[in-house]
Amino acid sequence: MYEPGRPLTAAAVLVPIVTHASGLTVLLTRRTAHLETHAGQISFPGGRVEPVDDSPVAAALRETEEEIGLPRRHVRLIGTLDTYVTRTGFEVTPVVGLISPPLSLILDAFEVAEAFEAPLDFFLEPGSLQRHSRQFEGRERHFYVYPFNDHFIWGATAGMLVNLSELLTAPGKGD
Repeated sequence: MYEPGRPLTAAAVLVPIVTHASGLTVLLTRRTAHLETHAGQISFPGGRVEPVDDSPVAAALRETEEEIGLPRRHVRLIGTLDTYVTRTGFEVTPVVGLISPPLSLILDAFEVAEAFEAPLDFFLEPGSLQRHSRQFEGRERHFYVYPFNDHFIWGATAGMLVNLSELLTAPGKGD
């Protein structure tokens, strides 16, 4: 759990949008159950910004290659979403990129249990987003949830998807 006043850990994720002829999808992963942080959660590929990375974008692309075997040359970068600060002390830069199929992913079995795609339209539909709450450490916590098939997309990933949805559906977009 993050303690206020402690420095945040810089991190970055790739928000991969796959450009199928039939429509756009978002590529997501499910983290393995044994990981120290965010075990079993649905997430975007990514992780800490390391000294070898010259930017959050470089970190997102490096981590994507390591976690799902998607080479950076297959990612067409289109921008970033708002920085997302997690309860666990990460300051995450979400980097949005377009990916052209076919995908030949090689999952890192230590970190990634599965990769799957969800239609981008699903995240843009107002009825898809839910708001849940739970008691945690004596306080009621509220969080976003996208239930998709047998996946429960919540936390930072859902927050970033809300940000993406707001950007794509804001008045004046696509006019």
